Amino acid sequence: MLQLTKKEIAEVKRLCAVSEQKTELTAALLNIIYKKKWFKLFIPKQQGGLALSLPNALKLEEQLAYIDGSLGWTVTLCSGANFFAGFMDQKKTGKLFHAKNICMGGSGAATGIATQTKDGYTVTGRWKYATGAPHLTHFTANCVIEKEGKTVLQEDGSPLIRSFYFKRSEVKVHNEWKAMGLKATASHSYSVNKLHVKTERSFLIDAAHATLKHPVYTYPFMPFAETTLAVNTLGMTHHLLDEAMIVIKQKKLNSLQVQLADEALQTARKEISTMRNAFYNIVEQSWNELITQKSISPKTIKQISKLCRQLVKLCRSHAAVVYPYCGLSATAQTSELNRVFRDIFTASQHALLTYGK
Repeated sequence: MLQLTKKEIAEVKRLCAVSEQKTELTAALLNIIYKKKWFKLFIPKQQGGLALSLPNALKLEEQLAYIDGSLGWTVTLCSGANFFAGFMDQKKTGKLFHAKNICMGGSGAATGIATQTKDGYTVTGRWKYATGAPHLTHFTANCVIEKEGKTVLQEDGSPLIRSFYFKRSEVKVHNEWKAMGLKATASHSYSVNKLHVKTERSFLIDAAHATLKHPVYTYPFMPFAETTLAVNTLGMTHHLLDEAMIVIKQKKLNSLQVQLADEALQTARKEISTMRNAFYNIVEQSWNELITQKSISPKTIKQISKLCRQLVKLCRSHAAVVYPYCGLSATAQTSELNRVFRDIFTASQHALLTYGK
């Protein structure tokens, strides 16, 4: 899926290490991403995208996360935000997603207020964790809708929430991303204050409101989000196990220590591989259901959600078990193993991966 030579992979890894130090993706690394169209995994080919199926996109995201956590996470979150193109007014967006460097990003939390006006909305709010903030061309955000000072309610009595997108020039970025890992994602906060936007800048992320015909836009958003995030932890954990094996082999250990470390690594690989297979099987099943039946059964959706959390939990657990066998050298922040460890335990903090059954 990567379509990269060994030499290109080595160069990407080098640029990722530089990005870690700069705490944002470098221009050189972004140029590779634009060239490979990794921010356009789900954009139609007519608009310069790759138009991948979800299973294929997940495998690509897993491979990128293996190379580097910040790279995989940024591509996942930004291609996931560009995915919203499928729910926007196609006549109004025009050539927006044809641009080579188009990159949306933002937050799923509804921490903004959008007041209805005659021709649109007036939006005020502040949102956290806009992955890729330094290079985003547009910011997306969820808002609670108000009209004449009152919250607009849906039929079930819950607040109406709509999604919006803003131009970079309309947004104030707050450099607050100080996490221990995924440093190069530069997932800063952002805000707007009494910003007026026209109606076409608002959209609903729902299959019933899809405006493009690719099947991915009718895939339910929650399992879409859960699976794309889960494969990042999976890719990073495989990277950690490979790095740990190298470090452990270089250490002067006695026979018992070698046995314990080897058993920990083998158990991790076996158990993660088994669950990885189960994960991709249920994803393939869901995609086939969507193609053949035009919908995914509630049972399948529930299984996906459960497997995503189990997979991430298993990866975290094995990472925590294997890491101590690598000794004090693995605690140096300059070591690749330490970076992978920090990335895993930053990515797996995402609410979608920690809550629920």
